[in-house]
Amino acid sequence: MKLLIVEDEEYIADFMMIGLEKAGYECEIAYDGKAAADVLEVKRYDLILLDIMLPEVNGFELMEYIREYHTPVIFITARSRLEDKVKGLGLGADDYITKPFALAELIARVECVLRRYHKGQEKILFRDLEIDAVSRVVRRNGENIELTMKELDLLLLFLRNRNITLFRDRIYEEVWEGEYDGESRTVDLHVQRLKKKLGLHTSIISVRKIGYRLED
Repeated sequence: MKLLIVEDEEYIADFMMIGLEKAGYECEIAYDGKAAADVLEVKRYDLILLDIMLPEVNGFELMEYIREYHTPVIFITARSRLEDKVKGLGLGADDYITKPFALAELIARVECVLRRYHKGQEKILFRDLEIDAVSRVVRRNGENIELTMKELDLLLLFLRNRNITLFRDRIYEEVWEGEYDGESRTVDLHVQRLKKKLGLHTSIISVRKIGYRLED
């Protein structure tokens, strides 16, 4: 997934980018509000991390522009006053983080917002598949494809984390809601069945000794 970091302090922007890229995200940086507005004219992102105190155009002003694109936004700022938080969330931001912050908290909040955002999407398109996440139906060319409950949960997990390598333990814990013991073949068997049913042999990539990744 592609993230846009809008932050004028280079060391903070680099800190976020390095940590998020290690977590599997693709990141780009805009160092002021005008540069961010310009790049949004030609590119789309899955999430925007937005500072408030920016040169050219401040974060609040930019937020009003971003709303047109229906892209989730997390404010990341040193402004910790309640009125600033209320204003930011009132403008449509999905979360508000105050500096300083821990990298682990940032990643957790990014994952939470993306998960919440994608759960709200009723229909997801991937290649020749149409997935209705609410009615839990998968179709190809108008024809329903029968999946078990866990196979569909697994597919949705991959779709909400495209191009991100998912560890087997995370897959097991999110789909089966239990603790992975490191020995179970449940994840591998379900992935193989999913690939066969949906013809995703070249899209779901096995990452040796780690897990799997769904590639666009």
